[in-house]
Amino acid sequence: MRGADPRVVLGLHRSRHERRLLTGALDLGVIALDTSTNYLGFSSHRVLARTAGDLLPKFTISTKVGYFLGPDGVEHSLDPVRLRAAVEQAAEDLGREPDLVFLHNPEHSLREAASHHRDVLAQACTALDDATTEGLCAAWGVASWDPSPVLSLIDATAPRPSVLMVRAGLLVGGRTLDAAEALIQAWDLGDGDVWGMSPFGGSTGAPVWARIDPRVFLRDRSRLSRVQAAFRAAYHLPKVDSIAVGTDEPTHLGELVGALVGEVEERTIQEYRTLLRDRLRDQPA
Repeated sequence: MRGADPRVVLGLHRSRHERRLLTGALDLGVIALDTSTNYLGFSSHRVLARTAGDLLPKFTISTKVGYFLGPDGVEHSLDPVRLRAAVEQAAEDLGREPDLVFLHNPEHSLREAASHHRDVLAQACTALDDATTEGLCAAWGVASWDPSPVLSLIDATAPRPSVLMVRAGLLVGGRTLDAAEALIQAWDLGDGDVWGMSPFGGSTGAPVWARIDPRVFLRDRSRLSRVQAAFRAAYHLPKVDSIAVGTDEPTHLGELVGALVGEVEERTIQEYRTLLRDRLRDQPA
């Protein structure tokens, strides 16, 4: 079966939320925005509505809930009541219901093994599933920076997310890739159901990108730049259909959109995955 065409999602993490970025994205055919309740100092939704409210109907919008402002600063919570209230507030602040709401980094509250954590995760998933049923958002998913704790706690009787977002790219470690792929399989997620994030591990200016040439993963190595090749390869590590990538420059976004024409050499990807797994086996337990 042919997979979905690769898609670029404009991520607003660390973004200044400038209107010119959104108009530039539309000009490039990028019509998906990804934000979160805690982005831009917990003001992302309100700023988007204020500076580009007329543009938002042209986008599909995903956001995330799970981080909250508490008396001692930012805190994470999987409390179903707080999660539902956050979804309601997101719709109010955006001036529209989000197309997709992610449960944001549930592992933040699940790192310590405990018997009740399976129930905590299930209740959080149920809260978002109920919010979807009641029309507060069109769909819900899970966004996980480290999916290992989530994998060990999923419950077959709990609601299944429509979308999973995980780290993707050449800088993702073998353990994280294995956990992400196992979680995709456990939730039986198919074409269009898996998104990637942070394809450059933080920045295209990191020294690692000057030391390696990701074009080795492409069939035509001369067609794209190193940055473009790294971005294109990220769709296969793990296999994802969309990647949320942040930038404040429409020119950079255009470069990444241009990378989608590249064809990945699947055999090289598989050889790389084998190397990562071999390295894991060689590491002491």
